[in-house]
Amino acid sequence: MPKYTIGIDFGTQSGRAVLVSLSDGKEIADHVTPYPHGVIDEYLPGTHIKLGHEWALQHPGDYIEVIKNSVPAVIRESGIDPNDVIGIGIDFTSCTMLPVDSSLQPLCFHEDLKDNPHSWVKLWKHHAAQDEANKINAIAERRGEKFLARYGGKISSEWMIAKIWQILDEAPEIYERTDLFVEATDWVISQLTGKLMRNSCTAGYKSIWHKQEGYPSKEFFKALDPRLENLTETKLRGELYPVGTKAGTLTKEMAESTGLPEGIAVAVGNVDAHVSVPAMGVVEPGKMVMVMGTSICHMVLGTEEKEVEGMCGVVEDGIIPGFYGYEAGQSAVGDIFEWYVEEGVPEYVHKQARERGLSIHQYLEERAAEYRPGETGLLALDWWNGNRSILVNTELSGLLLGLTLQTKPEEIYRALLEATAFGTKMIIDAFNDNGVEVKELYACGGLPQKNRLLMQIYADVTNLPIKIAASKQTPALGAAMFAAVAAGKEAGGFQNIFEAAEKMARIKDEVIRPIPENVKIYQKLYQEYKRLHDYFGRGGNQVMKKLKELRNLAK
Repeated sequence: MPKYTIGIDFGTQSGRAVLVSLSDGKEIADHVTPYPHGVIDEYLPGTHIKLGHEWALQHPGDYIEVIKNSVPAVIRESGIDPNDVIGIGIDFTSCTMLPVDSSLQPLCFHEDLKDNPHSWVKLWKHHAAQDEANKINAIAERRGEKFLARYGGKISSEWMIAKIWQILDEAPEIYERTDLFVEATDWVISQLTGKLMRNSCTAGYKSIWHKQEGYPSKEFFKALDPRLENLTETKLRGELYPVGTKAGTLTKEMAESTGLPEGIAVAVGNVDAHVSVPAMGVVEPGKMVMVMGTSICHMVLGTEEKEVEGMCGVVEDGIIPGFYGYEAGQSAVGDIFEWYVEEGVPEYVHKQARERGLSIHQYLEERAAEYRPGETGLLALDWWNGNRSILVNTELSGLLLGLTLQTKPEEIYRALLEATAFGTKMIIDAFNDNGVEVKELYACGGLPQKNRLLMQIYADVTNLPIKIAASKQTPALGAAMFAAVAAGKEAGGFQNIFEAAEKMARIKDEVIRPIPENVKIYQKLYQEYKRLHDYFGRGGNQVMKKLKELRNLAK
């Protein structure tokens, strides 16, 4: 009988469950559940409590809604026998974290704490802990902490320690009531299995943990704040388990809620970008996987631990066992394009798109494709949500240069596409310059499936061939692959992720190749991008930071 696993991809706005065949990786059925509360960035649910700048929260109950809605839906749609499902795995945006009590209940579920924003889930793009991140970096640099180099020289405000410290600084009562700070991916797994199993992937990339050395020393945490001295032994305590490990089995309660058999394997939690690497068949160095959506994560495998400016981390066994997994990223990509069509495109363009029966993105792509590289006369910096790599600075902001009274909306759209490609080129150069080779690109996520012009621009800017995922749900496919590894060969799964990738990974036959004449022009534009990048990003001009300071004062 055929066997299946289910992968659930928990994104920024919704969660998606995919039922996957283990024989060939084919996606039999999928179902999306939008988060009922979405991204909470203005007011706490059901209150008039306004959040500050750069806040981004979520409701942990939304994640359970995804499981209870989408898993039964894919079973119904497929018509398969649920007893043929041997495992379930999940991936998550990260670092998405929350404080829980000793029974693993989120603190925002406590009646007396629900009106405190710090009791809620802090989404990956919560940037309000930038002050704490700045202090972490300054103190670590002053102390000569070795770990700093493993994260490109800077710890991000998006990560666990900065977010924990913000809670301690601004809501010490929440810190005291917290039994554990956990990644949302680990919390969801605990709801599926009845026990908490922390994964080593998020600990390595987001919590400054190292396979050989563990967490930074107690002395370092004490130097940050004496109240943090015992953080890792108390509120971050617990053994860490590598990806592909069986976290446990599905509880009776969750089996009844989902229609799945009680006792099937549940894999430890994972990161959305990282599971996409084996899902595209990448299990060796030299190949960069780009997970392209609202933001981009860039992953590369290596055989040695190298220092690369601005990388989000290098973790042994962090992505694929036996390799060092490198991660970098851009904080906004699809989000920039979405911002522009919602806030910057005039109504007459929307009208023309409707008359053509096209979405606004399709229409702008079509019009933008009529221009040659350099023809718009525009150049942008892609920092609408700060810079994750290589500058690691959320205080940076977007820039559009070259506007005239003749500038058209489609020209701006193309310039924004190009800006994100230049940002990726900066990341690739940083890896190559530091001995982590990138020879070809693999792309997955929503953008590569929708925007051919964007992918051609990326190929031309980077001068590298690009292979596109055949799966439209690559992270969920990867999560399903790790579920098959957690289930093991005896249950009909796989012994390791290499076996799973050989059977289940899927990419399209077509390869997008650079166009030589475009490459030449983009090389010139890229040099100008780099000048702007360094001028505004490396201290030549602090105007972006000053503008934010003035905005905050005006509030």
